[in-house]
Amino acid sequence: MSAKKVMVGDIQCGADDLFLISGPCVIEDEMVMMKTAEKLKEVSEKMNIPVIYKSSFLKDNRSSLSYYDGPGLDKGLAILAKVKEQFGFTLLTDIHYPDHAAPVAEVCDVLQIPAYLCMQSGLMVAAAKTGKVVNIKHGQFLAPDNMKHPVGKCVAAGNDQIILTERGYTMGYNDLVVDPRSFYHLSNLGYPVVFDITHSIRKYGIPSADAKGGAREFLPVLSRAGVASGVDGIFIETHPDPEKALCDAASQLSVYALEEFLKPLIEIHAVTRKYRNA
Repeated sequence: MSAKKVMVGDIQCGADDLFLISGPCVIEDEMVMMKTAEKLKEVSEKMNIPVIYKSSFLKDNRSSLSYYDGPGLDKGLAILAKVKEQFGFTLLTDIHYPDHAAPVAEVCDVLQIPAYLCMQSGLMVAAAKTGKVVNIKHGQFLAPDNMKHPVGKCVAAGNDQIILTERGYTMGYNDLVVDPRSFYHLSNLGYPVVFDITHSIRKYGIPSADAKGGAREFLPVLSRAGVASGVDGIFIETHPDPEKALCDAASQLSVYALEEFLKPLIEIHAVTRKYRNA
């Protein structure tokens, strides 16, 4: 589907193999992080799917100051470094401010630009100048072909190691809709395309701890549609006990359910990769 291949460690994003970005939405205690990593390692080896471990040290867009927003930069990076050391994962985390970029780049392999912030020039330039891979999440407010503007800023700053991630459009009040045409438009920009499945089922305006804050019943159909559309990677936030997660509890997938969830996606991808250049 995409023309360019981007290396994240030894993972060739945009090649024939489907890759997975996965982990808890936000960094919680070390036990949660390690339990998730242990199971992800098992799934990766058993299913032969490369995994980039993802978790956020800061969620700066929580809808209330009373909600858990992460352990912060220093503690969060220390935990991520332990995950990398013990399990050998490449790492991805969000940055929200330009001064996050350099310290995060010392630990993580991919710097992620949150969807809400994809038009922030200073943030994009700071991420690009680290030389690390930059995962730009598609803003809910942008037409997909307009992602050429964030991409252009990254390239102008000297970095074309880019991944683009779709996570749904704001459609009406508090609802997100995934338009498969977006995968086509994003792929035409020439970079690997990822489908963020679990964020696309969030119901905004409803606390993520509320069961109504997500629509997990749509995960299978959306994920299969996205993979059939030819995406290069999938983004699935996972947790050992999603209902007790401190962020996005209504949308994360149990890491123990991940293997079965992936089986049809890998089978569908095996068919669609025959037609990647069609």
